[in-house]
Amino acid sequence: MSGKVAVVTGSSRGIGKAIALRLAKEGYDIVVNYARSKTAAEETAREIEALGRKALVVKANVGDVEKIHAMFAQIDEVFGRVDVLVNNAASGVLRPAMELEETHWNWTMNINSKALLFCAQEAAKRMERVGGGKIVSISSLGSIRYLENYTAVGVSKAALEALTRYLAVELAPKNIAVNAVSGGAVDTDALKHFPNREELLADAAANTPAGRPIKPDDIVNAVLFLLSDAAEMIRGQTIIVDGGRSLLL
Repeated sequence: MSGKVAVVTGSSRGIGKAIALRLAKEGYDIVVNYARSKTAAEETAREIEALGRKALVVKANVGDVEKIHAMFAQIDEVFGRVDVLVNNAASGVLRPAMELEETHWNWTMNINSKALLFCAQEAAKRMERVGGGKIVSISSLGSIRYLENYTAVGVSKAALEALTRYLAVELAPKNIAVNAVSGGAVDTDALKHFPNREELLADAAANTPAGRPIKPDDIVNAVLFLLSDAAEMIRGQTIIVDGGRSLLL
């Protein structure tokens, strides 16, 4: 993969960082995107460079279309190409539906679903120039199942999965494959914001048919598979990685 470039949004920590590091090990140069955690993003970049790959750190709130355009302009200046987009950045307000305000809704939808559309537009233009590429987004089970306090995030992830299907069809003639990975409860920094975090983790530990909760590497492995040539004929799909937990709901 030497010379190929992967953009991983929200890659300063958590699953995004794990994906970025694995892609660096596979030989990709990495665009490390972050919104707030500059120190963490720079640490991720150092770890990528220690693996012998190049890293570009870009601050951009991907819920803002102008920031997306600016990020890809920086990528053009440094790398001049994009081969992979991993749409990982996520945020959201965790409240019951009747307590959501318009600002909560807009914030969540912008980062979790609008960002995919406009990042994909920019990435696809550059992928087309190099003969094609791959786009993988990170979703969650709240897109298809009820999760407490998850209304805004769940709806935004459902939109992300629907957009994945539309992009898969429309970008296929450009040799761009588009898919998503939906994970069960993973104990990352993001889960610490859930008021029922301990309950979710206890449930995953007790009720996952595969016998253990999901780990970040389980998500990373699925992403790497979808980015590989072996997944060439998988298009517009959301692959659920939850050890079978959702089968019992």
